[in-house]
Amino acid sequence: MQKTTKLEDLIGFGHTKLGFFGEVQKKVQELQASNRELEQKRQEIQAILDGITDVIVVVTPDYRIQSVNQLFHSVFNVNTAENLLCHKVLRGRNHPCPECPMQKALETNSLNRGLSIIPLNGKNSHFEITASPLRDKNGHPESVLLLMRDVTMEKEYEAKYLYTEKMATIGLLAAGVAHEINNPLAAISGFAEGIKRRMPALDKCLGSSQSCRILADDFHEYIDTILTECNRCREIVKNLLTFSPRKQPEFLAIDINDLIEDIVKLLHHKLKHLPPGTVKLDLDRSIPYVRGISAELKQVILNLILNALDAIKSKGAISIHTRFEKDRWIIISVQDTGCGIPEKNIQHLFEPFFTTKPVGQGIGVGLSTCYNIIHQHDGEINVISQEGKGSTFEVKLPHSCD
Repeated sequence: MQKTTKLEDLIGFGHTKLGFFGEVQKKVQELQASNRELEQKRQEIQAILDGITDVIVVVTPDYRIQSVNQLFHSVFNVNTAENLLCHKVLRGRNHPCPECPMQKALETNSLNRGLSIIPLNGKNSHFEITASPLRDKNGHPESVLLLMRDVTMEKEYEAKYLYTEKMATIGLLAAGVAHEINNPLAAISGFAEGIKRRMPALDKCLGSSQSCRILADDFHEYIDTILTECNRCREIVKNLLTFSPRKQPEFLAIDINDLIEDIVKLLHHKLKHLPPGTVKLDLDRSIPYVRGISAELKQVILNLILNALDAIKSKGAISIHTRFEKDRWIIISVQDTGCGIPEKNIQHLFEPFFTTKPVGQGIGVGLSTCYNIIHQHDGEINVISQEGKGSTFEVKLPHSCD
């Protein structure tokens, strides 16, 4: 029987083995080169992702983080995010976020966008999230690429712009209403003063009988009430007029520390009933002057201190600080340890006629007046508050160049 001739019969078995191992070695070298090339490409892609100024997260359909870019670690202060649940890392939740655009992207297998508010470092940050499915070879989504852009600053500017527009409209309305109210108010007040001046003569005409005395007393009481309410209306009109734009404000250099100390002296009659040290001053004597209208700034600070006194209800403490910041701003902060402000009310605090006080204890123009005064001084007023722990109102005013 004829035997089939094999390769090793021609060149020898050892030589064939040597050739096989040579081939293997060549393949190994090719694979190593391929791996190095892939690793280089991976590093290049990672470098591109790290260079993008938005947070990038790749998430699997079961909400586990697959990979992130470098910015993710610094924004969310997380060292290792891979294999963790995204809703746990981003929001501390135990279940997926209902408003996350990733869910719709998976359901529709298409790009989806949405806005999300994520608490970061004790502050709510606004993120614009774009969810883009990453598909397998059959076109089914196997993961989702989340592109998260921090738009907090844009949202804040947008809110300020809308608020400024609203206040400008209110200013025009307030100026018109104030003008229309002032005229009849002056007539009512003037005639009431006239009646009051004639009351002594009327007293003589009425005689001394008991019924005449009761009638005279009623007249005195009614006239006093009319005049008191007229004065209250004048104050409301005066506050309304602060919403309207001024033509040529005359700003003078003001020592804000002296202003604060004057206000505290004015409040002496109220503060003497409180425990010693309820109001503490921490004033930086080296800060420069501010340019402004003394009476208006006094109104702002007085309003903030009175609000703080209402908040502590004689049981807490109030601290008033001044400091110089970034070579431009004079900062005045009024901090209290009172009841704090519910989060739902904070965004409405500076709106005209918004109040949480009982009827008859305020019409809600105090803080909105403060906002307008500070705005017209080219400054800012902000509040940080935590319900049950207290509030801090911070006023920023540009320093005087004098």
